[in-house]
Amino acid sequence: MDIKEYFARISYRGAYDKPDLDTLTAIFQHHIRAVPFENLSIHCGEHVELDLEPVYHKIVRKNRGGWCMENNHLLSWALKTLGYDVTLLGSKVYVPENNTYADEIDHLLLKVVLQGKSYIVDGGFGMSYQLWQPMELIAGKDQPQMPGIFRFVEEDGIWYLEKVKRKQYVPNQSVVTSHNVDEEICRRVYLFTLQPRDIEEFRPRNEHLQTAPDSLFVTKSICSLQTTDGIRALVGCKLTEMTYNYKDNMDLVEIRILTDEEIEKTLKEKFNITLDKKLVAVNTSKLSLF
Repeated sequence: MDIKEYFARISYRGAYDKPDLDTLTAIFQHHIRAVPFENLSIHCGEHVELDLEPVYHKIVRKNRGGWCMENNHLLSWALKTLGYDVTLLGSKVYVPENNTYADEIDHLLLKVVLQGKSYIVDGGFGMSYQLWQPMELIAGKDQPQMPGIFRFVEEDGIWYLEKVKRKQYVPNQSVVTSHNVDEEICRRVYLFTLQPRDIEEFRPRNEHLQTAPDSLFVTKSICSLQTTDGIRALVGCKLTEMTYNYKDNMDLVEIRILTDEEIEKTLKEKFNITLDKKLVAVNTSKLSLF
């Protein structure tokens, strides 16, 4: 595993001799704009591995993406290689349809300490709740970013991430099924503690999420990528392209339903992904990802 090969994968050509906040932010933004958040392996007969070597091979050499446990595990290796103080943390993702959080930790994120300050670095949440910058770990402070306003709330050692969303303009409403345009202006994202975690603690959940019939990742094939001004996402055969702050503090959301023949071409052209096996696009869950 080679840090320069990783930099080539994410098209990072900047300096990396000083492990400071500016360098961290630049590397992080290159990562989320080059490496998709995706679970396509599950839907083309592959298994999602957690060991660093297969994750590196998949993302760096095969030009694929991954979900949180792959993306953030790889990102933690890169940052540690560069001299950053990195700790793995575990979180429970909020499920709005049930108005509750997951029963067990099901999301991997990173804490990075710089000059006595702690930052949350999460390159593996994807969709429109993906952070674009490291967030200082401080409660009650609005931290505006391009996707919206993020903030942490802390209660008795439990930290909650929230996002204040803009309203959305959806021109082609006819193809919208579960897309909430004006609802949930403030949305909870996940909760976590500062208890250090080891990658081994995520193995049971990694298996569950790719095998349980009611798992979101089994019922939806997902591929999302951050762009310079928004995101694009392919969920099942529905392609969504979002432009942040399009006008009047409103996000533009454009949606198109693809044919089976268009999916492979779209993965290549919009996500730079070429799969080794045939993808079976799935979207049977009503859970909204936006």
